[in-house]
Amino acid sequence: MLNLLRLTVIGLFTSTTWIASAAAPVADAQAFPTRPVRIVVPFTPGSGTDIVARTIGVGLHDAWRQAVVVENRPGAGGTIAGELVSKATPDGYTLMLGNVSTLAIARGLYPKLPYDPLRDFAPITLITTSENVVVVHPSLPVDTVKSLIAYARARPRQVNYASAGSGTTTHLGGAMFASIAGVEMVHVPYKGSGPALADLLAGQTQLMFSSVPTALPHIRGGRLRPLAVTRLTRSRMLPELPTMHEAGLAGFDISLWQGIVAPAGTPRELVSKLNADVVAALKTTDTRAKLTAQGLDPVGNSPAEFAVYIKAEADKWAKVIKATGARPE
Repeated sequence: MLNLLRLTVIGLFTSTTWIASAAAPVADAQAFPTRPVRIVVPFTPGSGTDIVARTIGVGLHDAWRQAVVVENRPGAGGTIAGELVSKATPDGYTLMLGNVSTLAIARGLYPKLPYDPLRDFAPITLITTSENVVVVHPSLPVDTVKSLIAYARARPRQVNYASAGSGTTTHLGGAMFASIAGVEMVHVPYKGSGPALADLLAGQTQLMFSSVPTALPHIRGGRLRPLAVTRLTRSRMLPELPTMHEAGLAGFDISLWQGIVAPAGTPRELVSKLNADVVAALKTTDTRAKLTAQGLDPVGNSPAEFAVYIKAEADKWAKVIKATGARPE
């Protein structure tokens, strides 16, 4: 009887411990965060992705009453940051504001990628979508996509285009354009859109498939000449510009997007809380106004929907990379 009683007590203690342990993630998720949260950005300060991260960071700081630190880790098309976050502790305190490059393109471009975007991250939500804009230095004597094609065809490998790094839409946009238009151009990769744009403005390079937020001030100031946008629909910010499709490159469609992910293994309850908090911050009037003013379209979907979106984008870009023969440089 004594042994039976002892086993019963141990069994009750073990069950209670298991229940408490199982409930711990929920309690932790409800209390989160209790210290500063780091959002890693794969590109330089001032890039489109950086602008989005800092805008969302302000909204999360207001909601959490905790510091939200944006940390820029540029290089290798965003894969340096991707590797860092994929190996971080899955406790919600290290997140990544990734984009199409780090979360979709890299999977098909780098044969030895140090992380798998579909396996090593827990998707939180898609933040924004937007288009790129083809801009040229004013010294280049072209003012339409058609005249750019004619100019480049007459000068094989004499036209160069800047990019924010190998594997970015600024890189593959140029590769896709060259492949469809039948021209040969020289790709000049940089560590982020900031230095790429600086050299374009200085006339060191001739054109760029830039994000709208980074190029817009220079377009309005007359320092860059826009030719077309890369989505199938015209830009809210530059409605007078044709799409690449309208300019004669049938089916040309490149979207730039950003989303937040956590390391794989982050507890489901914490992923749900992060999703709810980020989406709530994204829906505030102030945040939406700041993002739309940059030419960005706020989204905010579920983790499951974002996971499906990432997979579809990874598959799409794998086909583009194969068709264009694009490679890291």
